[in-house]
Amino acid sequence: MKIIFNGELVDIEQAPCTQTGWLLGTGVFETIRTVAGQTYALGLHLQRAYNSSAALSIHMPDIEVVKESITTLLAVQAHEDGLLRISFDKSGQWAAVHLPYRPVTTAANVGIHPDALVSEGETLKRYPYEHRLAILEEARLLGFDETIVSNTAGNICEGAVSNIMMCIDGLWITPPTIDGALPGIMRELVIAHCDVRVQSIPLSRIDEISSAILLSSLRIAHEVHAIAGRPLQPSHAFVDEIKAMVQLHSVG
Repeated sequence: MKIIFNGELVDIEQAPCTQTGWLLGTGVFETIRTVAGQTYALGLHLQRAYNSSAALSIHMPDIEVVKESITTLLAVQAHEDGLLRISFDKSGQWAAVHLPYRPVTTAANVGIHPDALVSEGETLKRYPYEHRLAILEEARLLGFDETIVSNTAGNICEGAVSNIMMCIDGLWITPPTIDGALPGIMRELVIAHCDVRVQSIPLSRIDEISSAILLSSLRIAHEVHAIAGRPLQPSHAFVDEIKAMVQLHSVG
Protein backbone atom coordinates (compact mmCIF):
# COMPACT_ATOMS: atom_id res chain seq x y z
CA MET A 1 0.00 0.00 0.00
CA LYS A 2 1.25 3.47 -0.90
CA ILE A 3 1.21 6.29 1.63
CA ILE A 4 2.66 9.77 1.92
CA PHE A 5 5.59 10.12 4.29
CA ASN A 6 7.16 13.57 4.69
CA GLY A 7 5.73 14.61 1.33
CA GLU A 8 6.94 11.56 -0.61
CA LEU A 9 4.87 8.68 -1.99
CA VAL A 10 6.32 5.48 -0.49
CA ASP A 11 5.34 1.92 0.42
CA ILE A 12 3.90 1.82 3.95
CA GLU A 13 6.71 -0.54 5.02
CA GLN A 14 9.17 2.30 4.40
CA ALA A 15 7.58 4.58 6.98
CA PRO A 16 7.58 4.36 10.81
CA CYS A 17 3.82 3.92 11.16
CA THR A 18 1.21 1.26 11.76
CA GLN A 19 -0.74 -0.48 8.99
CA THR A 20 -3.60 1.95 9.62
CA GLY A 21 -1.39 5.02 9.23
CA TRP A 22 -0.65 6.04 12.82
CA LEU A 23 2.85 7.45 13.28
CA LEU A 24 4.61 6.19 16.38
CA GLY A 25 4.92 8.39 19.45
CA THR A 26 2.72 11.43 20.00
CA GLY A 27 1.32 14.23 17.86
CA VAL A 28 -1.80 15.62 16.22
CA PHE A 29 -3.97 13.98 13.59
CA GLU A 30 -7.00 14.43 11.37
CA THR A 31 -9.35 11.79 9.98
CA ILE A 32 -11.26 12.85 6.88
CA ARG A 33 -14.04 11.22 4.87
CA THR A 34 -13.56 10.88 1.13
CA VAL A 35 -16.14 10.00 -1.51
CA ALA A 36 -15.12 9.33 -5.13
CA GLY A 37 -11.77 10.98 -4.49
CA GLN A 38 -13.25 14.15 -2.98
CA THR A 39 -12.41 15.18 0.58
CA TYR A 40 -14.91 16.48 3.11
CA ALA A 41 -13.80 19.77 4.73
CA LEU A 42 -10.09 19.29 4.05
CA GLY A 43 -9.33 22.98 4.62
CA LEU A 44 -11.09 23.04 8.00
CA HIS A 45 -9.34 19.85 9.08
CA LEU A 46 -5.90 21.18 8.17
CA GLN A 47 -6.63 24.49 9.88
CA ARG A 48 -7.51 22.62 13.08
CA ALA A 49 -4.37 20.48 12.83
CA TYR A 50 -2.13 23.52 12.40
CA ASN A 51 -3.84 25.31 15.30
CA SER A 52 -3.37 22.25 17.51
CA SER A 53 0.26 21.91 16.48
CA ALA A 54 0.95 25.50 17.53
CA ALA A 55 -0.44 24.77 20.99
CA LEU A 56 1.81 21.70 21.26
CA SER A 57 4.91 23.31 19.65
CA ILE A 58 4.96 20.80 16.77
CA HIS A 59 6.84 21.87 13.64
CA MET A 60 4.55 21.52 10.62
CA PRO A 61 5.28 21.19 6.89
CA ASP A 62 4.20 23.77 4.33
CA ILE A 63 0.43 23.41 4.00
CA GLU A 64 0.55 23.53 0.19
CA VAL A 65 2.93 20.56 0.20
CA VAL A 66 0.44 18.67 2.36
CA LYS A 67 -2.46 19.47 0.01
CA GLU A 68 -0.50 18.49 -3.12
CA SER A 69 0.65 15.24 -1.49
CA ILE A 70 -2.93 14.35 -0.56
CA THR A 71 -4.06 14.90 -4.16
CA THR A 72 -1.34 12.49 -5.30
CA LEU A 73 -2.27 9.91 -2.67
CA LEU A 74 -5.98 9.95 -3.50
CA ALA A 75 -5.19 9.37 -7.18
CA VAL A 76 -2.80 6.48 -6.53
CA GLN A 77 -4.58 4.82 -3.60
CA ALA A 78 -8.17 5.33 -4.76
CA HIS A 79 -11.36 4.24 -2.94
CA GLU A 80 -14.99 5.05 -3.74
CA ASP A 81 -15.57 5.53 0.01
CA GLY A 82 -12.43 6.31 1.91
CA LEU A 83 -10.83 7.31 5.20
CA LEU A 84 -7.94 9.76 4.89
CA ARG A 85 -5.79 9.97 8.01
CA ILE A 86 -3.03 12.56 8.35
CA SER A 87 -0.75 12.52 11.39
CA PHE A 88 2.01 14.92 12.42
CA ASP A 89 4.40 13.80 15.15
CA LYS A 90 6.41 15.84 17.64
CA SER A 91 9.67 15.21 15.76
CA GLY A 92 8.36 17.02 12.67
CA GLN A 93 7.56 13.93 10.59
CA TRP A 94 4.15 13.48 8.99
CA ALA A 95 2.23 10.80 7.13
CA ALA A 96 -1.04 10.41 5.22
CA VAL A 97 -2.84 7.16 4.47
CA HIS A 98 -6.01 6.50 2.47
CA LEU A 99 -7.98 3.45 3.56
CA PRO A 100 -11.34 2.02 2.46
CA TYR A 101 -14.32 3.03 4.59
CA ARG A 102 -17.70 1.32 4.93
CA PRO A 103 -20.42 3.96 5.45
CA VAL A 104 -22.83 3.48 8.35
CA THR A 105 -26.34 2.61 7.13
CA THR A 106 -28.30 1.85 10.32
CA ALA A 107 -29.26 4.09 13.25
CA ALA A 108 -27.03 3.92 16.33
CA ASN A 109 -27.76 2.37 19.69
CA VAL A 110 -25.91 4.50 22.24
CA GLY A 111 -24.91 3.65 25.79
CA ILE A 112 -23.75 5.80 28.72
CA HIS A 113 -20.13 5.47 29.84
CA PRO A 114 -20.05 4.83 33.60
CA ASP A 115 -16.91 6.86 34.40
CA ALA A 116 -16.74 10.66 34.28
CA LEU A 117 -13.77 12.20 32.47
CA VAL A 118 -11.82 15.14 33.82
CA SER A 119 -12.39 18.14 31.54
CA GLU A 120 -9.47 20.50 30.97
CA GLY A 121 -11.38 22.78 28.63
CA GLU A 122 -11.13 22.56 24.84
CA THR A 123 -9.76 19.23 23.64
CA LEU A 124 -7.04 18.93 20.99
CA LYS A 125 -7.17 16.27 18.28
CA ARG A 126 -4.06 14.36 19.30
CA TYR A 127 -2.72 10.83 19.40
CA PRO A 128 -2.14 8.27 20.83
CA TYR A 129 -5.90 7.77 20.76
CA GLU A 130 -6.13 4.43 22.54
CA HIS A 131 -8.09 5.72 25.54
CA ARG A 132 -11.08 6.86 23.48
CA LEU A 133 -10.91 3.75 21.29
CA ALA A 134 -10.93 1.63 24.46
CA ILE A 135 -14.10 3.38 25.65
CA LEU A 136 -15.70 2.68 22.26
CA GLU A 137 -14.65 -0.97 22.34
CA GLU A 138 -16.10 -1.36 25.84
CA ALA A 139 -19.40 0.05 24.57
CA ARG A 140 -19.41 -2.33 21.61
CA LEU A 141 -18.84 -5.31 23.88
CA LEU A 142 -22.05 -4.24 25.66
CA GLY A 143 -23.93 -4.14 22.35
CA PHE A 144 -23.78 -0.38 21.68
CA ASP A 145 -22.47 1.47 18.64
CA GLU A 146 -21.30 4.50 20.66
CA THR A 147 -21.46 5.74 24.23
CA ILE A 148 -22.12 9.10 25.87
CA VAL A 149 -19.22 10.49 27.89
CA SER A 150 -19.74 13.01 30.70
CA ASN A 151 -17.32 15.14 32.73
CA THR A 152 -16.73 15.39 36.47
CA ALA A 153 -19.03 18.44 36.62
CA GLY A 154 -21.89 16.17 35.59
CA ASN A 155 -22.31 17.52 32.06
CA ILE A 156 -22.43 15.55 28.82
CA CYS A 157 -19.30 16.02 26.69
CA GLU A 158 -19.76 13.93 23.53
CA GLY A 159 -19.48 10.32 22.38
CA ALA A 160 -16.34 8.24 22.70
CA VAL A 161 -15.23 9.17 19.17
CA SER A 162 -17.91 11.58 17.97
CA ASN A 163 -19.69 14.79 18.89
CA ILE A 164 -23.36 14.60 19.77
CA MET A 165 -26.35 16.90 19.40
CA MET A 166 -29.60 16.31 21.25
CA CYS A 167 -33.16 17.56 21.03
CA ILE A 168 -34.64 18.66 24.38
CA ASP A 169 -37.98 20.48 24.59
CA GLY A 170 -37.99 20.89 20.82
CA LEU A 171 -34.55 22.57 20.70
CA TRP A 172 -31.39 21.04 19.21
CA ILE A 173 -28.40 21.47 21.55
CA THR A 174 -24.75 20.43 21.46
CA PRO A 175 -22.31 20.70 24.41
CA PRO A 176 -19.69 23.49 24.49
CA THR A 177 -15.98 22.75 24.16
CA ILE A 178 -15.40 24.00 27.71
CA ASP A 179 -17.28 20.89 28.89
CA GLY A 180 -14.70 18.71 27.16
CA ALA A 181 -16.24 18.33 23.70
CA LEU A 182 -13.79 18.15 20.83
CA PRO A 183 -14.18 21.13 18.44
CA GLY A 184 -15.31 18.75 15.70
CA ILE A 185 -15.43 19.85 12.08
CA MET A 186 -18.96 18.54 11.43
CA ARG A 187 -20.03 20.12 14.72
CA GLU A 188 -18.56 23.43 13.54
CA LEU A 189 -20.45 23.25 10.24
CA VAL A 190 -23.74 22.37 11.96
CA ILE A 191 -23.42 25.27 14.42
CA ALA A 192 -22.67 27.66 11.55
CA HIS A 193 -25.42 26.56 9.18
CA CYS A 194 -28.19 24.84 11.18
CA ASP A 195 -30.47 25.86 14.03
CA VAL A 196 -28.42 24.28 16.82
CA ARG A 197 -27.61 25.89 20.17
CA VAL A 198 -24.40 25.44 22.16
CA GLN A 199 -25.04 24.94 25.87
CA SER A 200 -24.20 22.59 28.70
CA ILE A 201 -26.41 19.53 29.06
CA PRO A 202 -26.43 17.91 32.52
CA LEU A 203 -26.32 14.13 32.40
CA SER A 204 -29.29 14.27 34.79
CA ARG A 205 -31.42 15.41 31.81
CA ILE A 206 -30.63 12.30 29.77
CA ASP A 207 -34.24 11.08 29.93
CA GLU A 208 -35.47 14.41 28.50
CA ILE A 209 -33.65 13.82 25.21
CA SER A 210 -36.24 13.08 22.53
CA SER A 211 -33.88 12.73 19.54
CA ALA A 212 -30.12 12.67 19.03
CA ILE A 213 -27.59 12.73 16.20
CA LEU A 214 -23.92 11.76 16.28
CA LEU A 215 -21.54 14.02 14.35
CA SER A 216 -18.11 13.01 13.11
CA SER A 217 -15.89 13.40 10.09
CA LEU A 218 -16.61 9.81 9.01
CA ARG A 219 -20.25 9.42 10.03
CA ILE A 220 -21.05 13.03 9.01
CA ALA A 221 -24.49 12.82 10.70
CA HIS A 222 -25.68 9.55 12.25
CA GLU A 223 -29.17 9.17 13.69
CA VAL A 224 -29.44 7.71 17.19
CA HIS A 225 -32.11 5.04 17.59
CA ALA A 226 -31.90 4.65 21.38
CA ILE A 227 -29.95 5.77 24.45
CA ALA A 228 -29.35 3.10 27.11
CA GLY A 229 -32.19 1.07 25.64
CA ARG A 230 -34.72 3.93 25.60
CA PRO A 231 -36.04 4.48 22.03
CA LEU A 232 -35.79 8.00 20.60
CA GLN A 233 -37.87 9.77 18.00
CA PRO A 234 -36.54 9.48 14.43
CA SER A 235 -34.54 12.37 12.97
CA HIS A 236 -34.14 11.22 9.34
CA ALA A 237 -35.05 14.58 7.83
CA PHE A 238 -32.54 16.54 9.90
CA VAL A 239 -29.80 13.98 9.21
CA ASP A 240 -30.43 14.33 5.48
CA GLU A 241 -30.42 18.12 5.80
CA ILE A 242 -27.06 18.06 7.60
CA LYS A 243 -25.48 15.75 5.03
CA ALA A 244 -26.65 17.98 2.18
CA MET A 245 -25.36 21.08 3.99
CA VAL A 246 -21.96 19.49 4.64
CA GLN A 247 -21.58 18.47 1.03
CA LEU A 248 -22.55 21.95 -0.14
CA HIS A 249 -20.18 23.80 2.18
CA SER A 250 -17.17 21.49 2.46
CA VAL A 251 -16.73 19.13 -0.50
CA GLY A 252 -14.51 20.04 -3.39
